[in-house]
Amino acid sequence: MAASERTTNFTNSQQAASGTTSQNNSSSSSTSAALTEPLQTCDMQDFESVPPVWEPMLCSEAEDGEAPLSLELLYHTAQIASPNDAVMVAAHLLMLETGFTPQGSELKPGEMPAGWRSTGGVYRLQYAHPLCGGSLVSVVAVGMAPLLVINAILKVTETIDTARKLQLNVSTYVTHEWPGENAAAAFKDLKKLSRILKDQLAYPLIAAAREAMALPVAFGLPALPPELLLRILRLLDVRSVVRLSAVSWHFNTAASDSTLWKHLYLRDVQNPDRSRSRDTDWKQLYKKSYKIRSLRHPVRPYSLPPFPLRDIIIPVPRPLFPPLPGIIGGDYDQRPNLLPRPRFDPIGHLLDPAASRPRLDFRRPAGGRPAHIRRGFI
Repeated sequence: MAASERTTNFTNSQQAASGTTSQNNSSSSSTSAALTEPLQTCDMQDFESVPPVWEPMLCSEAEDGEAPLSLELLYHTAQIASPNDAVMVAAHLLMLETGFTPQGSELKPGEMPAGWRSTGGVYRLQYAHPLCGGSLVSVVAVGMAPLLVINAILKVTETIDTARKLQLNVSTYVTHEWPGENAAAAFKDLKKLSRILKDQLAYPLIAAAREAMALPVAFGLPALPPELLLRILRLLDVRSVVRLSAVSWHFNTAASDSTLWKHLYLRDVQNPDRSRSRDTDWKQLYKKSYKIRSLRHPVRPYSLPPFPLRDIIIPVPRPLFPPLPGIIGGDYDQRPNLLPRPRFDPIGHLLDPAASRPRLDFRRPAGGRPAHIRRGFI
């Protein structure tokens, strides 16, 4: 009996221990799952709920209602007092984006140069560029409502000066909320302002300075290597290639490449002759095929549009009355029989040799009577 009781107690204790162990394992697993599930769900929800925010770094990337952080800092520190001030702050930032560095006193980041604005509404800024050597650019702007006239003078040496002028309509780039504290709401169409100021002011100044100092071209099509330039020319039509070849010797050399004209010939000519030798003059071959195509399909020359049919059928209307004489003043008015009547004098009948056509009668309203020669002209 004692042995059976001990066996029963041992089995009961094992079951209890196994039950507690399973309960502990289940509780621990449920606890770990409860701890991990919220983290995973929170992370996934955060990634899914928060969309990626794109902030423009340049003015050319900003849409309406947006402004780069650099423009926001300049706008807050410049103490804008007029729309012209706002445009000059944006113009200063665009000059910095093209690589110009302001000259004068030491500047802190996000501040306008000292003395950039005077009391008379005149703005003065001075820049230098690392690609322009020791040349200086002086920018002077004057407000002439509704325009802001910007004059830039490039001083390369003591004898070489280059001037550029730009006129901006202030209302095109500044909104009515310019006195506010938000540059994104104060400016509009920053893309257009960036394109105009860089293409018409900043980049031409750099190119003029490097040309005056006999330095190679720094940007643009002339700065590309021949391989990339030929790839661009292959995408153009023949008229554009020919016009580009007349710009400079560099483009003329690139446009005379034999592989370029081989590509144009195989692209534009129907059923081209591909069995040609390697020493074929593809440019002359393209000219020959172009002449043959022009003879088959002649190009209609540009001309004025034809007159409508009603202008031919309807007779010419009478001139305005009273008609003016051929000669005003002089001996003709005093003695009309002394001098011959001029051809363009509308007095009298105009006879038409063609009998089938209606006669054009330009007579005076007074029944054909001559005008009173003593009466003065009013």
